[in-house]
Amino acid sequence: MLKNQGTWVGSFTQLAPSGAVLQDTPSEVALLPLNQGNTMRQTIRKLPPGQPISETVLEYSSLGRGVLFCQTGAFSQGSIQRSPVGEFGAELGLIHGAERLRIAQIFPKQPTLGSLTLIREHLDGVEPAARPDLSTAQLIGTWLGEAETVYPDLQPPQTVATRLEIQQVGSDITQSLSFGNSANIQSRGQQAGSALRFDQGRQPVTVLLLPNGASASFPTEIQSGQGLFLEAGWLITPTLRQRLIRTYNAQGTWTSLTLVTEQKQ
Repeated sequence: MLKNQGTWVGSFTQLAPSGAVLQDTPSEVALLPLNQGNTMRQTIRKLPPGQPISETVLEYSSLGRGVLFCQTGAFSQGSIQRSPVGEFGAELGLIHGAERLRIAQIFPKQPTLGSLTLIREHLDGVEPAARPDLSTAQLIGTWLGEAETVYPDLQPPQTVATRLEIQQVGSDITQSLSFGNSANIQSRGQQAGSALRFDQGRQPVTVLLLPNGASASFPTEIQSGQGLFLEAGWLITPTLRQRLIRTYNAQGTWTSLTLVTEQKQ
């Protein structure tokens, strides 16, 4: 958590499940350690144009059961158990230097995504890098990297090599993904506007291509009794990408958080 301390300036962008921008609200989020670092105070200020400033102050002396951090400072907080009759979702936060990118995905008592928030931030006084909206063309190619997985039951973290190959043939997008020595995971999808839809398999997945090189991946419609994942991606440079993946098992229980850092070959 300490790697996230400071005052982060940016905006909260509300998006439709299609990826369309609904509203963009300037923001300031201050994370300050107190009591020799044993307590963290978070002050969230939203500054909507022409409206009163809203301010929320939170203090943490311990992390909730639904929160995990990776060594880089990347983190996720959210549901530890999915229930078909309750709200389900998570926030996934990536950090690179003096910039952060966070994505919140919420399923409000329904199997399809209800709301999506993209939060782009940089430390106060730092000029953020300019990045275009993510496109399929930027993702085509072979990506090699490393995945760090941490677990809510506090078992030791695991690190494995990763390989991701993305190809486009006509309107079809194909992916081949491997973690360590595991078998390749193959998927085929099609692009529809700013969305990639992978409809094969037991849990079809939608990937939204978003502003600032961001992407959000989630089940197109949650199928009970099947494992699922929520993912935030960030193309930091044309050849450097981070992805943060929050995984749930077939019973809907949160099992792990994986940070993938990959380089385009």
